[in-house]
Amino acid sequence: MSNKTIFVACDASKIKKIKDIIVQTKNSKLKIIPKFGLQLFYSKNGRKFLEKFKGDFWLDLKINDIPQTALSAIDSLKDLKKCKYITVHANGGLDMLKAVKKYTKKINKNLKVLGVTILTSLNNKSLKEIGYTKNVQQLVLKQAELIKKSGCDGIVCSPQESKMIRKKFKNFLIITPGIRLPGDNLNDQARVMTPKDAFKNKVSGVVMGRSLTNGNIKLNVKKLIDHLSQ
Repeated sequence: MSNKTIFVACDASKIKKIKDIIVQTKNSKLKIIPKFGLQLFYSKNGRKFLEKFKGDFWLDLKINDIPQTALSAIDSLKDLKKCKYITVHANGGLDMLKAVKKYTKKINKNLKVLGVTILTSLNNKSLKEIGYTKNVQQLVLKQAELIKKSGCDGIVCSPQESKMIRKKFKNFLIITPGIRLPGDNLNDQARVMTPKDAFKNKVSGVVMGRSLTNGNIKLNVKKLIDHLSQ
């Protein structure tokens, strides 16, 4: 089971809470990597915390801008040597994706660039409201092709599209948010799946937030291990 990668969404602005999540989710039976997002990164002490962080982590910023601005953003992160994953959004276009991937090779050869597709909080109705004419699956597949073409290392998509993406791209990092333990509240997620079912779809790793970090964290981790062992 230690070959299953779990990215824990450390969504908090207080460093004490972040440290508590990291300590309590550590487990020898799973490969657990913290994922830090906008909430921590924008907080008063978040950037300093990341500078001093000792282990590998994922910085989930979903960079989405013109190529030069995206490159400037990446350049400003070059001191974060332990950052192993960074996210850029497919909506930034092919030129931006290619530019970011090319530049990251220069500043940190171990940094993997992940292209983000349609957020897991959106569904077909949401896409229509925004102005898209394709449905979720069509759009995610189109974005996945763009991400692959750009040379990025992997894709972030909902588990509901992961099987389709794996069939298309055999050797590609596929990481899926929108993961809930059986019976958990879906909250603001629209396209979800259990960890076990996601791994059946041959994903490379899953992102888990509230299912692990709400309430008793150690008990939640035990529930996850039991769930994956069934």
